[in-house]
Amino acid sequence: MEVDIYIVDAFTKQQFKGNSAAVVPLQDWLAPELMQNIAAENNLSETAFIVASAANQYQIRWFSPLTEIDFCGHATLAASYVIFQHLAGQGEIEFVTREVGSLFVKQHSDGRIEMSFPNQCPQLVEQVPEALLAGLSVTPIKVLKNRQAYFAIMASEQEVKKLSYRSEQLKQLAPYDVVVSAKASATSNTDKYDFISRYFWPANGGDEDPVTGSIHAGLAPYWAQQLAKTELVAYQASARGGTLYCSISNDRVLVSGFAVLYLKGTIFI
Repeated sequence: MEVDIYIVDAFTKQQFKGNSAAVVPLQDWLAPELMQNIAAENNLSETAFIVASAANQYQIRWFSPLTEIDFCGHATLAASYVIFQHLAGQGEIEFVTREVGSLFVKQHSDGRIEMSFPNQCPQLVEQVPEALLAGLSVTPIKVLKNRQAYFAIMASEQEVKKLSYRSEQLKQLAPYDVVVSAKASATSNTDKYDFISRYFWPANGGDEDPVTGSIHAGLAPYWAQQLAKTELVAYQASARGGTLYCSISNDRVLVSGFAVLYLKGTIFI
C-alpha cells in the first residue's frame, strides 16, 4: 500500500521556522497501531491523518511520536494548507474531531489560514502542584489550568525566554502539559506582539514544542481578559519561533497563521 505524505512548516512564512507537521490524507482509517508507528517514524511533533467524509468535511486525528493527541492546532493548520493547496479545497473546511467537536477553517486572500476553535480559557488553580514549581526555574506569579495544560504566568517576557525546565518533574503532571506565558514587553524587539509563550510536553510528545496552536484556544481568551482587547498577536518563543493571530468571538477562538510546504512524498507500507 502507498499513501501520500506532506510535511508542512506551520505558523510561519519561512521554511525551517514555525512547527513542522506531517499530513497523511487517507481513503479510510488505518489501524491505530499503524498510524502510531507512522507518527513515531516521522518523529515530528504531530502527524495529522485526514479522511474526507463529505464535501469540504474531513475527519482528523493527530498522533505525536508517543500517543494519539486530543487536539493539535499546528497540524490542523498544516492539514488545511494541504487541502487548500494540493487537494483542491475551497471555501470553509470542517474538521470533525473525536474530543473537541468540529473545527472550522477558511483561507484569507493573503494566504493566512484561520481556524475556529472552542474557547478553552483556563481557570485559576488554588493548589499549585509541587512538580510544576520544581520543573520550572522561575516561579510563576499565577497558575491556571484547562483540559490540556497548566498555565504558568510569568512576571515578564524575559523570564519566559530565559527560564529552564526539568522534564522529569513536568512528566509527573501527566496527562497535563505546561505552557509559560507573559505579556510582551513594549521595549523589546517583540513589541509588535501582545503576549509570548513557550510550551513543554514531556509527558505526551517531547520536551519543548516549537509552536502550539491548540494552547492558544486558552492563551488568547486569558490575555484578552487581561489586556481588554479581542484581537491579539502572539509569539511562541521557541528556537524555531512562530506567530499566531488570535481573535475572540463569543464561545470561539479564531487562531490563524501562515504555512509553507517542505516535503511531499510517498509512504510504502
